[in-house]
Amino acid sequence: MAEPDYIDADNSELIKPHKLINPVKSSRNHQDLHRELMMNQKRGLSPQNKPELQKVMEKRKRDQIIKQQKEEAELKKSDFEKELQKRHQMLEEMEMEKNKNEEQENKPEFLKVKGNLRRMNQEANES
Repeated sequence: MAEPDYIDADNSELIKPHKLINPVKSSRNHQDLHRELMMNQKRGLSPQNKPELQKVMEKRKRDQIIKQQKEEAELKKSDFEKELQKRHQMLEEMEMEKNKNEEQENKPEFLKVKGNLRRMNQEANES
């Protein structure tokens, strides 16, 4: 490629070309951002470029898939497994009631009376 003839000439009237400054690259914010991106790339971290709406939609989709999988697993259960689950739930409820009754028996008398008065007061207010 031939060089332009105005470079060799000693013509002082001509304006000599010079490289233009890129205002984006010279800005401090751009330099900081570029430095941070380069550091993250070296560490292997990817920048979070996803908009918030896209993140929410992906989370909803994941939740929906998990829900569908649970429903499918529920449908695949046999009658025997369903009956076992019902009995297990009944046993847990009976244990909770038993624990509740034991706690009430272990309470001092004044707490029992206070609870009864509170219940009576609420019933009177509702009527």
